[in-house]
Parts: sequence; structure tokens; C-alpha cells
Amino acid sequence: MTEFVPRRSVLYMPGSNERALEKAKSIPCDALILDLEDSVAPEDKATARDSACAAAASGAYGRREVTIRVNGADTEWHADDLRAACEAGPAAIVVPKVDSADAVLALVEAMGRHGAPEHTKLWAMVETPYAMLHAEEIASAAERLTVLVIGTNDLAKELYAEHVPGRHPLLTGLGLAVLAARASGKAIIDGVYNDVKDTDGFLAECRQAREMGFDGKTLIHPGQVDGANTAFAPSEAAVEEARGILAAWESRTSGVVTYGGRMIESLHVESAQRILGIHEAIGLLGA
Repeated sequence: MTEFVPRRSVLYMPGSNERALEKAKSIPCDALILDLEDSVAPEDKATARDSACAAAASGAYGRREVTIRVNGADTEWHADDLRAACEAGPAAIVVPKVDSADAVLALVEAMGRHGAPEHTKLWAMVETPYAMLHAEEIASAAERLTVLVIGTNDLAKELYAEHVPGRHPLLTGLGLAVLAARASGKAIIDGVYNDVKDTDGFLAECRQAREMGFDGKTLIHPGQVDGANTAFAPSEAAVEEARGILAAWESRTSGVVTYGGRMIESLHVESAQRILGIHEAIGLLGA
């Protein structure tokens, strides 16, 4: 089984804001996306690039998985962003609006050409109807691509859809992306929740994403971190049940095993092992 990397809470931080970059060192999120794209004004792009790359290379963020989001391939800043990010060597480079396997291959080739260290992976943002329909091709295009990140705001815009509780206009696309991630063995992170004051709505969306199979959620405010960490971690009851299933399976004396009145098969054992793997990985973070 592939080692599980917790990505329950993936917090965007503007690369142009030095105070935010400093504050991020104490926020208990699993991962950071130091942003050079949407949160940075055109006149601040170069300064943000330097600041984010210096932060990512500093080693000052402890256990947090530090990534850099570059500007898209169709922008004037992309080439310089990608070159600088590769030199900084973050845990990953996040690229917006990746719509095809060819785009993935071009990015991987460019990362190699710019000398990105082996540990620097590619996270692809899928945020258009075309990307959803080709998510499996994108996810399986290269081993260096390890995570799909959903861009729900752009997806809703492209669909002419509304942001509504339950996200029913987006569910087809979200489901296709989850299927693609699981079929290709990649992680997948849900999109942001825009109303930072609507705690109940945010937590409901976290629960929905967890139930759908997402590994975590991208966040736009530190106040959302604790909720995401809790929502995407196994509950105490789930951990205890997983332990009970494994104990029953390991002590079996015949081909039929029951636990809590239910028949246990190998698929239940695999699920229990995954739950305990996630629980242990989170425990190693001290969170």
C-alpha cells in the first residue's frame, strides 16, 4: 500500500504577503499553496515569485507540505514562475487549468529541463468541463503528477452554474475527477469554500467531499483549517471499528469471519487498514 500523506487542509497563502507567509509557519494545516496566481496583482508578480520561492526553500515550515502555485501556461508569467519554482524545490508545483495529458507531459518535461529536484512533484488543477471529461487521461499521464486539485469556482463559471448548497450542478464533474484519481492512484483535493463566515456551510461541504472520497480541501482562510482537519480524519468510532475488524480477521479460525454482527471479507480488511494508516499518519504530524 502506498504511504499515505495527509492533505486534509491545503491552505492558499498569497506569495506577495510577507506577513501571511510568516503566519503560515504556525498554522496547523497539512499543506500550503504559496500562490503566485489569483491572489497576486500583476504589478506584484515578480516580488511574489521571489518571496514564495525563498519561503519554500527555507525549510522553515516544519512538517507542512509546501507547494507553489505558478501562473497558467497561457500567461506571460508562467515561464519565469516555473523556472524559479523548480530552482526553489518545493514539495510540489501547482499549475492551474491543466486540461490534457499533453499539458501534463509538457510541464513534466519543463520541470526536468529546469532541474527540479526529484522530490518536487506536480499538482494539476482541473477546473474546466473539458478537464473533467478528460480527468483520467490527465491523472495518468505521468508519475510526477501526484495530486489533482479541483478548481470549483472556475468550474462553476465555465458551466454557467450557480453556487448552491449541496453543489448539485458540479457533482458530475467532481465525481468524474474522483474516479480518475482513484483509477490512477493519485490524491485529489476538493475546491475552496468562498464564504469564510459560513461555518456550517463549510463543514457541510467538507463532509460531502469526504463522503465522495476526496483526501482533503483547499482553503482560503486559516479559520477553516481545524474544521477540515477534523472532517477528513477518521473518527474515533471509525478507528475503533477498524481495529476490531483487523483483530477479528487476524484471529479467524475458519473462512467465515464476523464482527459486530457483519460478515467480514478481504475488502473490509483493506478499508480498515487504510483507515488505520490515515490515523497513524495524522498522529505522526501531532495533529
